[in-house]
Amino acid sequence: MKIYPVFIPHAGCPHRCLFCAQDRSTSHADVPSAEAVGTWLETVLPEQGDGEIAFYGGTFTSLPEEQQTLYLDSATCHIASGRVSGIRISTRPDALDARTLARLSDAGVTTVEIGCQSFNDAVLINSKRGHTAVDSVRSVQACQVAGFQVGIQLMPGLPGGDGEEAIRSLQQAIDLKPSFLRIYPTVVVEGTELAEHWRAGDFTPWSLDQAIDLCADMLLRCRKHGVPIIRLGLQSDPQLEENLLDGPYHPAFGQLVRSRLWRRALSHAGRHGNNFTVNPSDLSDALGHRGENREWLKQADPHITISVDQSVARESLRTSEVDLQLFDFNVQGGH
Repeated sequence: MKIYPVFIPHAGCPHRCLFCAQDRSTSHADVPSAEAVGTWLETVLPEQGDGEIAFYGGTFTSLPEEQQTLYLDSATCHIASGRVSGIRISTRPDALDARTLARLSDAGVTTVEIGCQSFNDAVLINSKRGHTAVDSVRSVQACQVAGFQVGIQLMPGLPGGDGEEAIRSLQQAIDLKPSFLRIYPTVVVEGTELAEHWRAGDFTPWSLDQAIDLCADMLLRCRKHGVPIIRLGLQSDPQLEENLLDGPYHPAFGQLVRSRLWRRALSHAGRHGNNFTVNPSDLSDALGHRGENREWLKQADPHITISVDQSVARESLRTSEVDLQLFDFNVQGGH
């Protein structure tokens, strides 16, 4: 589905969370007027389409109702004309009551993304989120009952959280049967309170390799439960890279995670031979970012080869003996 993103950084947020500095992590520092949003949409939307207009970056449902209405009106007209199929908003778990959900539904909102971050109350307190895990569960369920598609955002590696907490929070999210997940390992950005803790030596973010391994486990678990992850890692942005102090950021983080699963699969498939065939669309992930899996495989067995064949199913690995499904490997890494 095509998304037409409108960024409203920090707009509506009741306070600043420990880790957040959207003016330092994206190039969208200014909150646009509804008029500006309407003008932009007129230029980018197709004559006919099934995408969604998405309001990201703030707490949409905590904006003044008049401002919410102006934004929604700038988008709703395009649903009626068939240029998009719906509207997507992002918000907090504690900013979704029954009246708000009814208003969103009437305005054509189809998807609600909820920043849960963790389902561990101690982690939420440490991160100054201002809501509880129970708030997250209730808000997800309320949105589902109201008929919305629901996305859950998680941030593994927050203060007080470790790999086990991340997997437990993930499982609690999966149990809620969301439409999709976004997973953003915690990084330290200039201008945040977390940066002060980092400078004082009170917080150490995960290494890139640790985050890749953990997120590979998370991706594996989600695939086994049929829950899609639509984003792994923060989106590349010059403003973010300029203000990043520490943490597991990489512009190709999603590919690094997928490639880690391929590496595990290739390693375990070695008992079936050393000549592997994959679908052409999977070759880049199988070889790894900048060929890192290929180099790793050469060290493990210099005779290993990876070729392509369109007849091999996506996310499958063919050997001389058998076809193997990538996500059937129960090969979780350590934390």
